[in-house]
Amino acid sequence: MSMQIDIGISDELRQDIGKGLSRLLADTYTLYLKTHNFHWNVTGPMFNTLHLMFEAQYTELALAVDLIAERIRALGLPAPGSYAQFAKLTSLQEETGVPTAEEMLRQLVKDQEAVVRTARSIFPSVEKASDEPTADLLTQRMQIHEKTAWMLRSMLG
Repeated sequence: MSMQIDIGISDELRQDIGKGLSRLLADTYTLYLKTHNFHWNVTGPMFNTLHLMFEAQYTELALAVDLIAERIRALGLPAPGSYAQFAKLTSLQEETGVPTAEEMLRQLVKDQEAVVRTARSIFPSVEKASDEPTADLLTQRMQIHEKTAWMLRSMLG
């Protein structure tokens, strides 16, 4: 028998926020995998710069998925944790080929921006619930993804 959750957020809003965070988790994990893939497979004159930059980015994303999943759990919902679940929930497209370094950058800019949009889409429910911990998490994630998108975009000239 599980205990009732009473943190001042209605069951309905906890469900809405948890579903939104599950989409954010799927986007973040998919972006983690794509960035790690690009780290392994990048080639060309910018190899060293991009190899190291992608490593820093996927390392940050690996930490982020844990924070997002733990927030879902704190709200009393199960966190999705399979590739099949992530594939259904994500707004990102996987890359199965090996694009050029420039195309990798273009894809990652679009994906970083897509994660920001997913995070932003959760705010109406978060604000309605006065869910400051989730708002804080979303704000931090949006700041990181917006900055990363800018840095990647800057590499394209």
